[in-house]
Amino acid sequence: MHPEQPAEQVRVDKVEQVIAEHLTTTELAHAKAKAELSSVERNYVQNARINTLEVDDRMETNAEVQQQKQLVAKNVADEEILNRQLTTLKQLKKSPYFGRIDILETGESQAETLYIGTASLVDDHQNFLIYDWRAPISSIYYNGTLGQVEYETPGGIQSAELKKKRQFTIVNGQITNMFDTNETVGDEILQSVLGQQSDEYMRNIVATIQREQNDIIRDTKHDLLLVQGVAGSGKTSAILQRIAFLLYHSRTSLVADQIILFSPNRLFSHYISEVLPSLGERNMRQLTLAEFLSQRFQGLQVESLFERYERKESLSLGNQALQAKKEAAAFMSELEKYVNALTSSKLCFTDILLDGHVFFSKEEIYETFASLPAAMKITHRFLETKNLLIKRLKHRINQEAQSEAVLEQVDSLSDAKYRKYLGTKRRGAFQEVAAEVEYIAKQIVKERFAVIYDAIYNNHFIDIYEQYAAFLTTHLPEAAATFNQNLEYHRLALEDAAPLLYLRDLITGEGQNNTIAHLFIDEVQDYSSAQLIYLKHVFPKANLTLLGDGEQALFNPLMQAQTMLTKLATSLDAKKPRLIALNKSYRSTSEITNFMKALLPDGDKVIAFSRPGPKPKLIFTQNAAESLASLKKEVTLRLTDSKQVALITKNLAESKYLYEQLHRDFNTHLLTDGDRALPSGLIILPIYLAKGLEFDNVISYDVSASNYPDEESIGILYTICSRAMHNLTLITNGPVAPILKKVAPHLYTSQHTFKLS
Repeated sequence: MHPEQPAEQVRVDKVEQVIAEHLTTTELAHAKAKAELSSVERNYVQNARINTLEVDDRMETNAEVQQQKQLVAKNVADEEILNRQLTTLKQLKKSPYFGRIDILETGESQAETLYIGTASLVDDHQNFLIYDWRAPISSIYYNGTLGQVEYETPGGIQSAELKKKRQFTIVNGQITNMFDTNETVGDEILQSVLGQQSDEYMRNIVATIQREQNDIIRDTKHDLLLVQGVAGSGKTSAILQRIAFLLYHSRTSLVADQIILFSPNRLFSHYISEVLPSLGERNMRQLTLAEFLSQRFQGLQVESLFERYERKESLSLGNQALQAKKEAAAFMSELEKYVNALTSSKLCFTDILLDGHVFFSKEEIYETFASLPAAMKITHRFLETKNLLIKRLKHRINQEAQSEAVLEQVDSLSDAKYRKYLGTKRRGAFQEVAAEVEYIAKQIVKERFAVIYDAIYNNHFIDIYEQYAAFLTTHLPEAAATFNQNLEYHRLALEDAAPLLYLRDLITGEGQNNTIAHLFIDEVQDYSSAQLIYLKHVFPKANLTLLGDGEQALFNPLMQAQTMLTKLATSLDAKKPRLIALNKSYRSTSEITNFMKALLPDGDKVIAFSRPGPKPKLIFTQNAAESLASLKKEVTLRLTDSKQVALITKNLAESKYLYEQLHRDFNTHLLTDGDRALPSGLIILPIYLAKGLEFDNVISYDVSASNYPDEESIGILYTICSRAMHNLTLITNGPVAPILKKVAPHLYTSQHTFKLS
């Protein structure tokens, strides 16, 4: 035991007492806020039901309802704030802090002691008992070694002398481990944390943030931050802590709704969903690329990233080349040039119909557009055309409202419908009856013509699909027929989605969201240049944080980090790009990390964290019967001491095959793109669904030469192996994959189901 542990425990006890007092006060305030909210909501419902048939009653009710609405909103906000405070206090009660620093400020004679935790805590006299890990001075804990240190503050760079750095493990208010160190986080604590079994949710890592991760978290100067991290380097964890830091750092100007994270899949979205709430922050907006695209193509089945992966193997070399052209930055540049050169005669306008009849003909729309000055930008001409169509619609409404048929309809209205068309106006509000009748007539016509207004407002008077087909015909003619054929079946290939949306936005001048301040993209190596350019176009004011691992590329060729940064900075027009590389792998045991390093041509750059465990196991079999028998034995073995085993496959077909072979013998779950949670038992999933996830036990079936025949398989096998935290098993089905032959035999244990000659 550390000699100062008893004294430190006394302080923990005192802090726990303060937390308990804060909890009691906050729980009472929260209960009161809930009661007030319930009361306000009841009043709101009651007021909303007050008789609205009489004019005076209706006016009074509207005022009261609006007032009640504002009260409800305020009480909801108050209750949410108190609820977050309760969550934070409960987290602190379990483990109030994890670090201590003693610093001597310049000009001072006595060192100041600061304790670092997941949130700030002050006593009744506003003295800090705990400093939030995101506070500027807390960066000393992560970045500083004993001696002179510097840290950023709102007032500039400050310097001090770091006299002591102490680390704690506190469980349920008791210090279980503490020691002084000169490192960021000592190996002893890391060993303890990393040796734990995987969970349904990712944990926050504020107690174990490493210096290089802290650089990512606290960067506020760059508009493009590319984080290239080897598998298990903590890049995703660091990014989530970065979001928490940004919300803290810019709390007066930034809210969670201004941050978007693109996740690789829904399983991953669920896996990381508790990190920010555990730090007292609301989750950012989170979606997958497939979800983002499907929102923009109603009525079309947009190919997902995973369907594209499944289709990849069946593509001919010619189609692969076409796909690569559509996904390149140059293709998006060609689109821009095409739009800038468009003349009115080349725009694919279409009729606006009402009940099957032409309301505005495409010829009329052509003429309207062509009548505008050719020197105007196409987006301005398009918008002006839209405005002119709306003016003509209003004119048509006024004309139609004076027709005999509509006036007769007004006369035949029931009292209920008459009141409906009056809306917030009251009978007698018009000086003349004729004015009231005219108003009702216009409301009737507006209702009938609402579909026309929607068509104009939503730009349905231009056929973007026909326009894109015309672009392909002139710029990539060999791709036009396939696009049109897919369209007939209401399908859209993934490589067409971003260019098509970009074309639409460049013509209409719409589709952008200027409220998003930060855009995060995980597994960026699986995004095409065209997709990234479009996302930057959609969120033009957003700073970009992109993270990935070029070695885990499933969809695109492997690319070196610096090459990727240069390419991204150019295509995304970044003014201040920065690359941060994370080369140390923490997820897996050193034995698993050393094995997967050996798969890579540049594996020497990967640094294994020193956490020992069993070597990966390679089981050699001669045929499918032997490999399936070995697989069942291995699953049985792993499930004896673990609640979950992940069987990760090359593709969905292999997953389905193995599910059919195993579901009768085990509690087996076949995961698909629609799944959001990880069940216990044996889970079978294709590699692209395992992106970003980690498992205690990983098995890969059929690592044979027929399944992984060449160097292109490196990314897949490396990604599969890197999902394993504690145990990794690979089973062949015939001759082993050439890539695995290059791995030195001392890096794994081998089993054979047959006698070696």
